[in-house]
Amino acid sequence: MANVAVVGAQWGDEGKGKVVDWLAERADVVVRFQGGHNAGHTLVVGENVYKLSLLPSGIVRGTPSVIGNGVVLDPWALRDEVERLGEQGVEATPDTLRIADTCALILPFHRDLDGLREDASGAGKIGTTRRGIGPAYEDKVGRRALRVCDLAHLDDLGPQLDRLCAHHDALRAGFGEAPIDRDRLLADLREIANFVLPFAKPVWRDLNAARSAGRRILFEGAQGVLLDVDHGTYPYVTSSNTIAGTAAGGSGLGPSAVGFVLGIAKAYTTRVGSGPFPTELDDETGERLGTRGREFGTVTGRKRRCGWFDAVLVRQSAAVSGITGIALTKLDVLDGFETISICTGYRLRGEELDYYPAHARDQAEVEPIYEVMEGWSGSTAGARSWADLPAQAIKYIRRVEELIRCPVALVSTSPEREDTILVRDPFAN
Repeated sequence: MANVAVVGAQWGDEGKGKVVDWLAERADVVVRFQGGHNAGHTLVVGENVYKLSLLPSGIVRGTPSVIGNGVVLDPWALRDEVERLGEQGVEATPDTLRIADTCALILPFHRDLDGLREDASGAGKIGTTRRGIGPAYEDKVGRRALRVCDLAHLDDLGPQLDRLCAHHDALRAGFGEAPIDRDRLLADLREIANFVLPFAKPVWRDLNAARSAGRRILFEGAQGVLLDVDHGTYPYVTSSNTIAGTAAGGSGLGPSAVGFVLGIAKAYTTRVGSGPFPTELDDETGERLGTRGREFGTVTGRKRRCGWFDAVLVRQSAAVSGITGIALTKLDVLDGFETISICTGYRLRGEELDYYPAHARDQAEVEPIYEVMEGWSGSTAGARSWADLPAQAIKYIRRVEELIRCPVALVSTSPEREDTILVRDPFAN
């Protein structure tokens, strides 16, 4: 049986939560391997709706869940999320949740800096969630970060705090802010340490043991490939690598452990925040997609921008992330459209392109080249087999496969986990 890595193939918000939840029931371990609590997953289980930001989706099913070393961890956000889930009857214990002891911590001054920068950026705003994700990753690569394991050694933090404060106090002064209150920070860390440390483990060891025992590991990515810091629409990206290759480094397993790569893509396209969006629709059709798809961010509540499916971008995502198969979500949102357009290429200053250019100016200026298909009047909502789909909906799926050069492995037709058409079993490959 193969392990499976799940990544978003667009700009995030593709419906990864439902797909991971659907797969988690058949997995032995679920691992988050990058990002922070800026990612949002919504799980619908019967009449219950669970909104997760940091915890792996497997936690709802009781599947052993791991927060890998590639994640940046806000310990206070973790406690809030655990407590919120507890109120819904889902208990996270050291038996069901383990956190890499090498995770870098998001601290209060990271959140401060994130907001200060956005407020001062004017037209250059990136559209961050202001949750301190970027500044925490900066400290990690700058070798200044505090990590989960440091919570057990708070009396030895002097040199690390010196490095952190030397960097951040200068930045804060530039924004007219007071220096970091070291005593308050240490007091806050002592208070939260008792909550976090029972979950802290060398998870790389546990995961390698699970792999050796032939257990099925599900790697859960956050955001989407188009937000990858290297391969996304830079600078309007997140602060980590979101491609499937990161599953290895962000969990402590080697590249050969990743297995089947399942890319999640909506049957149309959405984006939250700033940045280029070639197929964006600022018209009645875009509003219709947003209303029918209930397009609001799980974490921020921000309205998502909507547009037609961009086959060029998803094809590019599949290539750079090594996607084996696509899970096509929200097909039912397209029900009732008389015609449906798919972007098959771009036109940039008179030249046709079959890829998305790297420079921000070129990205902003490309014009989509559309292929128009006949829509369908029948309903796909709740479909669980090909026989339940209108013929034209099947034609649409097949055309998407051709254009992105990647087969569709799953089709999701509603937020309900069982409303899923399985074409190819990721765990059986």
